[in-house]
Amino acid sequence: MSGRGPAAPAADDRRGLLRGLLDEARERGFVGRTEELAAFTGSARGTNGVRLHFVHGPGGIGKTTLLEAMARVAVRDGRSVSYLDARDLVCSTQAVAEAIGTPPPDVLLVDGYELLEPLDGWFRELLVPSRPADGVTVLAGRAAPPRAWLLDPGWRQLSRVHHLDGLDPAQSADLLARSEVPAREREGLARLGRGHPLALAMLAEAAAGGSAPTHLSEAPDVVTRLCQVIVDDVPDAAHRAGLATCAHATRMTYDLLEHTVGARAEEVWGWLESRPYVRRGAIGLFLHDVVREVFEAEFAHRAPDAYADLHRRIKEYFLQRLVDPRAVHPDRSATEILMLHRKGPLSEETATLRDGGLIPIGRAGPEEHEEILGLVAQAEGPEAAALAERWLHTRSRVLYRMRSEAGVLAFALQVYLSPGDPLAEDDPVAAEILRVVQERAPLRPGERININRFAGASEAYQRDPLVLLVNGVSCILEWALEPAAWTFIASLTPDLYGAYFEYLGMEAMFSVDHFGTPVVGYGWDRRRFPATEFFELMARRELSGETGPPPASMLRPAPLGHDAFAAAVRDALTDLRQPDRLAVSPLTGTALVEATAPAPVEQLVQVLIGTIADLQREPRGADHRTVLERTYLKGAPTQEAAAELLDLPFSTYRRHLARAQERLIELLWAVEIGVRRPPVRSD
Repeated sequence: MSGRGPAAPAADDRRGLLRGLLDEARERGFVGRTEELAAFTGSARGTNGVRLHFVHGPGGIGKTTLLEAMARVAVRDGRSVSYLDARDLVCSTQAVAEAIGTPPPDVLLVDGYELLEPLDGWFRELLVPSRPADGVTVLAGRAAPPRAWLLDPGWRQLSRVHHLDGLDPAQSADLLARSEVPAREREGLARLGRGHPLALAMLAEAAAGGSAPTHLSEAPDVVTRLCQVIVDDVPDAAHRAGLATCAHATRMTYDLLEHTVGARAEEVWGWLESRPYVRRGAIGLFLHDVVREVFEAEFAHRAPDAYADLHRRIKEYFLQRLVDPRAVHPDRSATEILMLHRKGPLSEETATLRDGGLIPIGRAGPEEHEEILGLVAQAEGPEAAALAERWLHTRSRVLYRMRSEAGVLAFALQVYLSPGDPLAEDDPVAAEILRVVQERAPLRPGERININRFAGASEAYQRDPLVLLVNGVSCILEWALEPAAWTFIASLTPDLYGAYFEYLGMEAMFSVDHFGTPVVGYGWDRRRFPATEFFELMARRELSGETGPPPASMLRPAPLGHDAFAAAVRDALTDLRQPDRLAVSPLTGTALVEATAPAPVEQLVQVLIGTIADLQREPRGADHRTVLERTYLKGAPTQEAAAELLDLPFSTYRRHLARAQERLIELLWAVEIGVRRPPVRSD
């Protein structure tokens, strides 16, 4: 096989030469590509009618190695071979023709064909048609063959396209074994290499140095070299940001790209679509697994601050989509948020789930209840299944499920518990939750408790990674969209998930016998640690792996009782014209003010004034609004003066004012317990 075009020596000529030993060593190291090599062999031996093979895939995927194996097959069969590496050629018809030489070889192998793209028409219309009728041509490059080849009915019959993907786990382990990697290290390195031959070879080289990496971040030299080979054509910062977005999200849609790169989104999207390591899914674009991990590791190592900033921007986008009432598939946004975990417990399980893409998670219909209850009965017993069925007959529950054609794969039952609920007497977990809440921080009027009560999968129940996915998505949706004073997760597997729940900032609050099986309850008071603060905390921990309770600086004050809240509202009304006095109002530590508000007093004033204005929309609300505005906003020096301005007897005015205050307090209390959104801010 020649380096730049002349025919390779016959097999007999190689005896006694180093070339022969080199070919033997390369053949011993060749793994996989059985189908591709068989198709070429059939062409070279005339057992099939294919005369032209296209081989394409990202850098380092093994195109050159496959071409070398094809050359060895041809040489053994006594066929002449010309091998052209486009990197060594001037892109001209003359240079290519001279490199091929005369007489025309039986087998022509062209590597790096994307570099000869300007000559594609010449190859298609002149060069390849002029080759011998029994000759074989192989064009290998990063990009798929230009459509003109595939649209031509003649070439469509005489050619075959081979897209090279990664090696499977067995082939990866075989490749590492042939590289003399010890058996104990092969599984871990195969997982890191994601079937990418060059990555596996470099990891084997790193392991030969005495320390096999367990994460790509532990092998920065390998990562840098892989990036140079695989991702070597990024034009500028906007394209790099687009590539980083595609690597970081499970699936990158155009809307997400626009959020991260702005006005150049269309240009960057088109460029990404043309990259051999970028794939188009049913939803958006995504990267080949190893390309994603290599690029992420390189980016995090090279520019940690920029990496963290991109992470936050992507999470911000999906959080906005999650609560947008116009969003058609909020479960997709919840899945993306869950998949942003890069550190911490179960990060490897999250990475495995990320490889599976955006698996739809929806609400189960009544026709699926029996199947799900069967999973509960099988894993937890008939008494637990009967209890789950009773929960399904209540209004305050949401049943999520993931399914395939074979049936339900995994499920999660989210329930809402209030004092006096009949099920609390029969469900030992619910009864214990009510006891814990009453002891720690009781519910206030109108409040309820959210419980992730039952969850499991069809294979290993709560030990199946799919439970992490369906539980995580259902919790994100419920926590972001539904009000609750407390949140609990009931777990049968604290040995597996306990560290993960602590990483989420939750605390193990009880353990109770559940029909012969111990259940551990993890929870937190959402009045002190709202969902907005939870997502902010996770934006940090997803990259750091920090665990334990949330820092005190992120906690709100202990929740006000209804009477104390009402008194604080009345006091705040009298201070509306002197807002500096509101700085000490306990209302600034309630849900009326965002936890991260830069100007809490200003926001409190806006909420109070905005809610007073909202009274106008209610029956008799105009009277309530008028009396409150005249008393507290429009300058009446005393209540007597306000009554006179309203042309009301003072006793009648006082009754009107008290009723208006009570209604205002009701609306503000609804905001405090999460069943009503605060008025839209005027700015």
